[in-house]
Amino acid sequence: MVEGLLLIGRRAGVSTSASGPVRMLEKYVPVRGPGEARLPSGLELCDDTSALFNGQTGARMELGDYLRVLRSRWLTIVGVALLTLAATAVGTLLATPQYTSSTRIFFAVQAGESVSDLAQGSTFTEKQMASYAEVARSPIVLEPVAERLNLEGNAAAVGSSLSVAVAADTTILQISATDEDPVLARDMANAVADQLATTVGGLSPERPDGTEAVRATMLSEAQAASSPSSPQVSRNLILGLALGLMLGGALALLREVLDTKVRDNSDIAAVTDVTPLATVPFEDSGTSHPVFMHDDSMGLRAEAIRRLRTNLQFVDFQDRPSSIVVTSSVPGEGKTTASINLAASLADAGARVILVDADLRRPSVAKYLGFEGRVGLTTVLIGRAKVEDVAQPWQGSSLDVLPSGQVPPNPSELLGSRAMSQLLADLAATYDVIVIDSPPLLPVTDAAILSKMAGGTLLVAGADRLQKQQLRASLESLEQVDAHVLGIVLNKAQRKDRDRYAYEYYSSDDPSLTGSRVSRTRSGRRTPSPAPMHAKRSTWPGEKLSAARR
Repeated sequence: MVEGLLLIGRRAGVSTSASGPVRMLEKYVPVRGPGEARLPSGLELCDDTSALFNGQTGARMELGDYLRVLRSRWLTIVGVALLTLAATAVGTLLATPQYTSSTRIFFAVQAGESVSDLAQGSTFTEKQMASYAEVARSPIVLEPVAERLNLEGNAAAVGSSLSVAVAADTTILQISATDEDPVLARDMANAVADQLATTVGGLSPERPDGTEAVRATMLSEAQAASSPSSPQVSRNLILGLALGLMLGGALALLREVLDTKVRDNSDIAAVTDVTPLATVPFEDSGTSHPVFMHDDSMGLRAEAIRRLRTNLQFVDFQDRPSSIVVTSSVPGEGKTTASINLAASLADAGARVILVDADLRRPSVAKYLGFEGRVGLTTVLIGRAKVEDVAQPWQGSSLDVLPSGQVPPNPSELLGSRAMSQLLADLAATYDVIVIDSPPLLPVTDAAILSKMAGGTLLVAGADRLQKQQLRASLESLEQVDAHVLGIVLNKAQRKDRDRYAYEYYSSDDPSLTGSRVSRTRSGRRTPSPAPMHAKRSTWPGEKLSAARR
């Protein structure tokens, strides 16, 4: 039976209509009865305003995704580029300067008196230019040059320093020689040109009068270079920088592909379709001020917890009053901090809440809240105390805290006992909401046992702490025990630039912004503060919308 209607944004690509680009399709979604926690496919709860208007589907990387990767990993790109540039600079500075000298030779046929004969001679010479270039690099030219320059017959060394090129559509041959000594480079170029002219004359057929048919004329003698031809510092540095940027970009993309850490909601969406209910930003003061709902009630983290509280309104629980198990995949993701602040936020909204520290491996709720934790849950489960004797009120609010008590030798068996089930039933009769802080899922099975008993499970995912395969394994373990997963909370996420100034306008001096509180009488009993005129009783934030509107 339809209990109410909820207007939720559907993520969609940009489409064109008569009214222009449309980035969000709206749909009224029925809010049904117990047992249906997940939203329809393609719909998700609003984590922030931009989430509804984000047209990216995450199915494949597009240009915007590549730009995001390059922007997020700019340190990698800059680091690789600087290293490559530095290596190029060092190599350039250590390289031995080389000097190049060049000379040019013109080849012509000495035959014919008519225009036709001259044209035929010119064509013949052009066809022979490639052969003359090969002759210039042959031992018949290089060996005499090596002897002439006292290079001890090292023709191979002369050849390796020589460069011969034919100018296009001409009969001009350019000969260049390169060496560490500019004078030697000049002498090699001139010597090769002289020897080539002599050799070509001997290889060409003679004219009837006994003269050479082909004459080689040196157009310009080689000169000693005043500046080195290599290395070219500017060119090398530019190429090194360009290569470094390319390598840095490739490395950044490779790291993105191989990166399996959960960093944002898109990484969660790549693993599961479970709805992310909130994103809690990272704060350096997180360890010194874990109860930020009290210490920094108007901060970004407190607002994220309020958003989580609000989004829980759109998730139907199997039973009411509800019990929520808060767990994580591995230690260090902040599930205890999330449990404490969620309980405090629910209490601020007027709900009667009890926070149960069921992490019997490494309990920390009492330490964070400054309570005595030697008696608590384990004391109640073994029958040595009652809940009302060991539960401790917090800050005069409607929140009670049940510490863990002494760490038992058999925590899994104790949490899975009939006494634990009965305790949850008794607490459900007294409190609106039961928030249970449990151990991580992957190291031990305690959280899976509690999830089977509770009305729902909230999974905390620590950004930059959790691997995607670990998140997948945690969800599979919850699925195996048929646990009711309410959603995922991304914790310790890096803040975006737009969040830095989001709440400067607000001030925590107004007590009306911090939610309802309760006061104490002289006898020490807690009495709730006067409720608003329009509310006859405190409603749990997760109550059905239709019921709250009646």
